[in-house]
This record gives sequence, structure tokens and C-alpha cells, in this order.
Amino acid sequence: MNNCKLPKDFFFGTAMSGPQTEGAYNKDGRLPSIWDTWSDREINAFHNNVGSYVGNDFYNKYEEDIKILKGLNFDSYRTSIQWTRLLDKNGKLNPKGVEYYHKVIDFSLDNGIDVFINLHHFDLPQYLEDRGGWTNREIIEAYGNYARLAFKEFGAKVKHWFTFNEPIVVPMQMYSNGAWYPYERDYNKAMTVQYHITLAHCLAVREFNKLKKEGELPEVCDIGLINNFAPPYTKENPSKEDLEAVRMTDGVHNRWWLDVCSKGKLPFDVIDTLKELGISIDMREGDEALIACGKVDWLGFNYYQPARVQAPKEKIDEHGNPKFADEYVWQERKMNIYRGWEIYPRGIYDFAMKITKECPNLPFFISENGMGVEGEDKFKNSDGIIEDDYRIEFVKEHLEWVAKAIEDGADCRGYHYWAAIDNWSWANAFKNRYGFIGVDLANKYTRFSKKSATWIAEVSKTKVIK
Repeated sequence: MNNCKLPKDFFFGTAMSGPQTEGAYNKDGRLPSIWDTWSDREINAFHNNVGSYVGNDFYNKYEEDIKILKGLNFDSYRTSIQWTRLLDKNGKLNPKGVEYYHKVIDFSLDNGIDVFINLHHFDLPQYLEDRGGWTNREIIEAYGNYARLAFKEFGAKVKHWFTFNEPIVVPMQMYSNGAWYPYERDYNKAMTVQYHITLAHCLAVREFNKLKKEGELPEVCDIGLINNFAPPYTKENPSKEDLEAVRMTDGVHNRWWLDVCSKGKLPFDVIDTLKELGISIDMREGDEALIACGKVDWLGFNYYQPARVQAPKEKIDEHGNPKFADEYVWQERKMNIYRGWEIYPRGIYDFAMKITKECPNLPFFISENGMGVEGEDKFKNSDGIIEDDYRIEFVKEHLEWVAKAIEDGADCRGYHYWAAIDNWSWANAFKNRYGFIGVDLANKYTRFSKKSATWIAEVSKTKVIK
């Protein structure tokens, strides 16, 4: 696939998030988040002891960074509002937080760059976590209040809204595999969290559509959800058990959100299997009507790696939780050795066609796709430029498959790379760098261009992939 061309109206940009970029964790009324608490309690859980406090200093550098995005010929970017910065403990607007986000949005628009706003990117105010966080059903209304205030405050300026980014990550990382604080391994609790996040999404969409109907939001505004969808694959000659592993992996990870967003329903075959295993999601009267409100205008499709699965050797793990699948190692796989993820560009096409088939008339865009590499200084040339040809190859191959999907009927509107400027990344901190633009941590977070910056600027300008 050489010199593929994308549609003229195909947009290019980048993805980022408030908690990973802003910093200024205790400035202008921002409240502590669950990440600040984890950083306070266990700083050695973060790579090189770099906790959540600074991000990449976007709070102070947003004007410089937005100009950088313009220089890359990007026409849009997605970030997130931090609940901890926008509202106080009483659920009221924090004037300083409101002022900051207005300044960021205004400066972006003045520079011809659209801002896509996401409302939740793994972060939560600590005072809500102290009440049980997403395990407590009361948080649904608190989130609805937060979403409503954000829509009303910024809706005249922001066209594109998203309720959650990767809503499977909090239940998985915090409550299922125990990788993040509070390190729990309770699948029942994980599915309760996933269900509560689902209801919160549906409530926010309902409020959004109500505000539009009442004329408080412009008609041009739209709302969506962003998930890290992963196309599932298994052996060439699968057994019934292997196919069952695919069904449940796909069901919990992908179809759950596709069905809510396109049909206003949960995948009941998945719910039935969970019930058979004793996993309760606490469905109550009125929930079905609320879930019916969860249909969105479009989807954000984050793609990093496929899910390769086979039948599990045991049906229950050492913690008493159900196992739906074991990993299947494809012998031909190519790995990003730094991140431990498989590089499989064809997967972005396969899942794009799955959306096209299973969710007809639901447009989408690639909302994250990127390659994180550790120790990029070793790729510096004699002029001090990081020659990240591996990143150019990664993005080029994925964009070629996106172009192929569009050619075959997929309604894919654009591409946001994660992340154009190096940023802090949860427990990995700055271990793996993703950016076309680097950040020098030892020199006041100074920005500098890598080789890939020139390449992506030309692609975003011409829409030609070469």
C-alpha cells in the first residue's frame, strides 16, 4: 500500500488527557484525585518515582503546545476536563477551573483548532473515592451533575463531547487484575464498576440530548464514547471452547460498549453468562430505560493491539474469579518490545469493518493510536535529532489500513495520534515516549521535535500517506 490517499475532509489531530498533561495538581482550587493519593502513599509504584503531580506542564504551556499542534497541521485535538479542577466538593463550579478551561478552548479556537472534550479519563476526585468511587451507585448522579455543568458551561464553544475514555480500564486495572491502586482482584466488583460507568454514560447522554432539545446546546454539538477496542482472534482451527473464549472476550471488552452506543442495550448473552457464573451487575428498575438513552452520535476507536485468545486451562483463577480466556501467542506476531504490545496494523481495519457491519450508520474516528518507546535518546543522530523511523512506520502502516477500511465502506472521519507531545502515563510515568514532539524533563519540560514531526505534518497537510 504505497501513497494511499485519505479523504479531503478527513481530520488529523492528537489525543491527550487532563491528568496526564496539566500538572498544577494543587493550583487554583483543584482537588486531590485518586492518582494524587496513590502518588502520596506509594511514589515508588511509579516509574522513576514520577507521580501524578506535574503531567507535562500543559497547564502553563498550553499556548506553546497548541501552536505546536498548529505547526503539525493538525485541525483538532482531544483532551479531558478534570472533574477535580472543574467542580468543588459540593458539586459546584470552581471559578478558577472554569476560567482555565475557557482560556484553553478559546486559544485553540483562535488558532483554528477544534477541541474535542472528554469528561473522564481514569481520574476521580478523592473525596468521591472515599465514598466508594465507582463501586457506589450514588456516583452515577454525581457524574451526571458534573457532565451537565460542563455541557452548559462550554457547550457554546465545544462541538464534540465524549463521556468516557476507555471505560473498561478502571474496572480492569483497579478491580480485576489488580495492577493499579487499590490492587483489588474481585471480578464481581469489577463488573459492578463497569455497569455503574455504563449507567453514568447513559445519564450524561440523556442530559446532553435534553439540553440540545431545550436549546441550551447548539444543534451542531454531538456526543460519543471512546473505547480501546481490540479485535479478538484465536487459532486457525478453533475448538468450541476457543470460540467461546472469543465470544466472552469480545462481549465484555467490545460488544458491551458497541451495543450500548448503537442500540441502547447491553449484550444479554454476556449478561446471561455472567449470571450463570454468579456475577451480579445490580440491575434495578428503571435501568433499562436509562440504558436506552445511551446511543451516541459517533464513536472514538482507540487501537493499540489485538486480543489473541484461546480456551482457558482453568475456568477459575487463583483469586476465585472466572477466566474466560488464556492468551494465544500467534507465532508470526511482531512486538513493541518496550510496551509489551503486539503491533498488528491489520487489526485497525478488521475492527473498523466490525463497527461498519454491527453498527451501521454509526460513524467513528481513530481516537488513539500510537507507539511508546523507552530510551529514545539512543536513536539520536549527530545533530541531536531522535530518528524515530519506527514511529513513522507504525503510523504509516495503520493509516494505510484506515484508508483501506474507508475504501471498503467504513465511515471513519479522522485520526488522533496518542500523543503528539510526550506526556506522563499513569504508573509508567515517562518510561515510554509516544510523541512526535519530545519533552526534556531535566530542562523545565522543554519541547523539541523528533524526525517523525516533519513526516506527520506533511501527511496531515496533504492527506497522502507516503
